[in-house]
Amino acid sequence: MRRWVRCSTGWRMRVFKSPGDLPSPPGHIGRYWNSIIWFLKSRDLSVSCPRVNHHWKHVGMTIRKLFLNAQFPDRLNEEIASAYTRLCEMCGRNTLEVAVRSSATAEDLPEASFAGMLESFLNVSGEEHLLAACRRCYASLFTDRAIRYREKMGFSHTDVALSIGVQQMVRADQAGAGVMFSIDKTSGFPNLIHISAAWGLGENVVQGTVIPDEYKVFKTPLQSSHYTPVVEKSVGAKEHKRVYMENETAGGTRNVETPEHERNTFVLSDSEILDLARWAVAVEAHAGMPMDMEWAKDGPTQDIFLVQARPLTAVPDADTPIKIIRPKTKGNVLLKGVSVGEGIAAGRVCLVEDYDAIDHLEEASVLVSPWANTGWVSRMQQKRVRGLITDFGGAYSHGAIISRELGIPGILGTLNATETLSPGQEITLSCIEGDNGFVYSGVMEYTETEIRPAPLPETRLNIMMNAPSEAAALKWWAIPCAGMGYVRMDVIFKHMIQVHPLAVTHPEALTDSRVREEIQQIARGYENMTEYFVDRLAGCVSEIAATRYPDPVIVCMSDMTSGEYALLKGGGQFEPDRDNPAYALRGVARYLSAHYREGFELECRAIRKAREEKGLDNIGVMLRYCENPLAAENILAILDAQGLSRGQNGLTIHLSVDMPGNVGNAEALSTKFDGFSLTARKLRRLIPSGSNEQGTLNNHGDVEPSVAGVLNHLMDTAHAAGHSLTVRGRTFGRSQKLIQFLTQAGIDALSVNPEAIPRIAKWVAEAEAFR
Repeated sequence: MRRWVRCSTGWRMRVFKSPGDLPSPPGHIGRYWNSIIWFLKSRDLSVSCPRVNHHWKHVGMTIRKLFLNAQFPDRLNEEIASAYTRLCEMCGRNTLEVAVRSSATAEDLPEASFAGMLESFLNVSGEEHLLAACRRCYASLFTDRAIRYREKMGFSHTDVALSIGVQQMVRADQAGAGVMFSIDKTSGFPNLIHISAAWGLGENVVQGTVIPDEYKVFKTPLQSSHYTPVVEKSVGAKEHKRVYMENETAGGTRNVETPEHERNTFVLSDSEILDLARWAVAVEAHAGMPMDMEWAKDGPTQDIFLVQARPLTAVPDADTPIKIIRPKTKGNVLLKGVSVGEGIAAGRVCLVEDYDAIDHLEEASVLVSPWANTGWVSRMQQKRVRGLITDFGGAYSHGAIISRELGIPGILGTLNATETLSPGQEITLSCIEGDNGFVYSGVMEYTETEIRPAPLPETRLNIMMNAPSEAAALKWWAIPCAGMGYVRMDVIFKHMIQVHPLAVTHPEALTDSRVREEIQQIARGYENMTEYFVDRLAGCVSEIAATRYPDPVIVCMSDMTSGEYALLKGGGQFEPDRDNPAYALRGVARYLSAHYREGFELECRAIRKAREEKGLDNIGVMLRYCENPLAAENILAILDAQGLSRGQNGLTIHLSVDMPGNVGNAEALSTKFDGFSLTARKLRRLIPSGSNEQGTLNNHGDVEPSVAGVLNHLMDTAHAAGHSLTVRGRTFGRSQKLIQFLTQAGIDALSVNPEAIPRIAKWVAEAEAFR
């Protein structure tokens, strides 16, 4: 029998011949060991009914008391005291504050891990308190949660070994701490590192009692000093921080309110984020598997330390089926928070405001609480809780761990769920809309299907993906394709940036003080609003591009109606008259206008930052509504001025063919762009005015000669210039006849919604076989 055991230098394999060979606890604790084993074997620890559930709770409480009331033998007491003294001398202290951390073989197996299952103690000072903390670590082997976990995993309660690590405390109470994952844990994408951070000791981040900062780093450019591949930075609320107890000989910690300036400040600088990310890569390479790490920053020295590493488990991989959930109806949005899990759940609210109130948990309810406690897991499982909503917590807090362990959707960090929702209220949790999860009023109906990633047939025609958001790109990373042919910046504007670009370039012009304060709150952590806009947009685009690197990812610059721009914060002031032609311009016409040119320049700065600073040089640009060659020359001149020149560092610039004039000017335009892209369902609109033929190209594959003529003209013109023609759309998955027509016409690429890729690849391969 083999068990992984963590030691001071890392992980090592410890081998036992049989459960009976496991050593019993030393000294006086050992006296109770046979009694403990008999006690366990004589009780049925099944949790199938409340009566038995109460029975095994009594068992656990009794065993814990045996440990806590026992004493270590004199020899072991002396060895612990001597080691503590030597550690104090090494640190030049008479008495040293230490962390007493437990790790058990059944907790930290590479194939099974439930972080934080056993207890650890911080700011322990003095020999007496050290010994007491060690006894409490041993006792935590038999908490209700630990017993339930071993029952679920099929581990014998006596087939377990526990080690206790004693470490000098890092004075993170005077700086910050958090957790780090060497991959994206939610999606399993292997090239993205996720870091969470809060002020003070790291316990608040792990337990989910605060909303931490979140950082994501793209691995590939990390080793180059030329890049800063931090693709996401978001400031968490960090409402309170855990610090040392004052004037307490026993040590201990407490929570205090975080000062306002710290709440609005990033815990880590970019250079510190990159240092941690490089360590994550090194630890992962050493262990040969994805890793879950804890880090802490020392206040006096400003040094950062890795204080724990464990295998990361229960992570999706490239073979994990992808669920597609689509709501049939939608209710009113009540709350928004961090989305955990993939799914929808509906039920009645059960409000649990403190640890002891969990006994009143209702059957098949949605648990709503300020934060989640891992001690609730067994009760939640027994009551078949459908979902979890909290005021506080992040994507990798204990609340998130609980949601994933129980397989229920969770929406964390809503800030005011316990105030907004009422006991018994019917609600629906939706965790299918990206990083943000939403709570809707009432019960929503939905459909659910499943796709299994698999190798696609080889085709001449490139099959690319449409990606509306970072969350969608991460969700579908395992689906093979030739890159992304259409990424809409509009969606990033609406859901991630949220601010009108002119509102950040001219904040002094904002007359509504409430709107100005909202924008300042969104942009907290940055020196100014413009820096926020550029960095956030660059990060969102980079995160999408990272999922397909080095394959091309074509980003369409913003192209909304004036009314849609007006809905962004501050937009109402900069889009005052939606019926005025000066504000109703679309695409290139808007970018060239005096009204929006400064906003477009911010978009260009973000693309350049993503390519040159973050290292995502696979990003290309798409422009829409470019009426004629003169407009093309003018917009390309602006791109040049912003450092986005065609061909420089491999940059490609593509034209979306949206106007009849594009067809007539195709030859001239083909020399100014690197390719044409068009939407299939709008192809008939490109037929020049005056034509007697209406023309259709629909989902049934019915094609009039005029439509085929336009398609062939664009394709031939692009090919003559050495460029490509891509046809994009959302509805390709409905008609094999349409796919057959486009394939046999000889276009270069299709860009489609991700769930349709496997089916369309099959149709394309069949069509090419008969071409």
